[in-house]
Amino acid sequence: MKLATYRDGSRDGQLVVVSRDLQSAHYATGIASRLQQVLDDWNFLAPQLQDLAQTLEGGKARHAFPFDPAQCMAPLPRAYQWADGSAYINHVELVRAARNAEVPKSFYEDPLMYQGGSDDFLGPCEDAKFASEDWGIDFEAELAVVTGDVPMGASPEQALEGVRLLMLANDWSLRNLIPAELAKGFGFFQSKPATAFSPVAVTPDELGDAWEGGRVHLVLQSAWNGRKVGLCEAGPDMTFHFGQLIAHICKTRNVRAGSIVGSGTVSNRGVQGASGHTEWPKGYSCIAEKRAIETIQDGQPTTQFMRFGGTIRIEMKGKDGQSVFGAIEQKVVGPQ
Repeated sequence: MKLATYRDGSRDGQLVVVSRDLQSAHYATGIASRLQQVLDDWNFLAPQLQDLAQTLEGGKARHAFPFDPAQCMAPLPRAYQWADGSAYINHVELVRAARNAEVPKSFYEDPLMYQGGSDDFLGPCEDAKFASEDWGIDFEAELAVVTGDVPMGASPEQALEGVRLLMLANDWSLRNLIPAELAKGFGFFQSKPATAFSPVAVTPDELGDAWEGGRVHLVLQSAWNGRKVGLCEAGPDMTFHFGQLIAHICKTRNVRAGSIVGSGTVSNRGVQGASGHTEWPKGYSCIAEKRAIETIQDGQPTTQFMRFGGTIRIEMKGKDGQSVFGAIEQKVVGPQ
């Protein structure tokens, strides 16, 4: 099933069930008004939502209405936890190579992860507001999962069973604020503003055989200012699958229902082109990676970060060509 949260003036919105083709929806009010309620009582409420989804799919839902992504908040508008990994080591390798730094061996054995703000997420069509273009505004196209309860000490296989929903994320980064923050030794804070999520979150079964081994084997598309810049395969180069990412958190604590775990920037390895040079035909899922590639190839970056008025669209389509999660479509705007 596919779930979304419609705006209603409250902090948590109203839960709706959405058809597979993203054309129609139905309020879930008679079952649960908020997604967190469902996550807290999944075994009881999820089957009821599934029944409603089947009724909607069959065209028999009495109060169905056209689905409008512009009315959506993030599927889970605020969460108990938002932890974002860096599961695509190729991304780390490129960024570090651009500044002549080696990737420590431990990075291949233990996932990188940071704790982001979870009290204020952006809807899929909501403007991203920043005070200055000088901060180095960058999109990051990612996948994310929403969990149920996962106990401390869970293995990656056990942790994977805790995945309830999947969605897309745009984990905004302010690149020019990052170096000073990391130099303090405590990690990201102001350089990681509110994250945006796709219009709908879907249960793993909606992905069919594209959901395998804790990875989503589909293409993540990124279009910057209307130009397609990324057609990245999300499955093959994901070094740590979602079960491993969740288990990483569970090493020292419980993960509770309503936690969101991100994949980090989806990234693909380069290939040797006809000229003998390495090329990246699938593009990129963030500007920092493009700049890293330019630095490696030409000695300096030439692509600039986003400007006010710029747009980003992030979407993933299934093997049938239909949008799975709907699209994140955002505009960067200034303080006024």
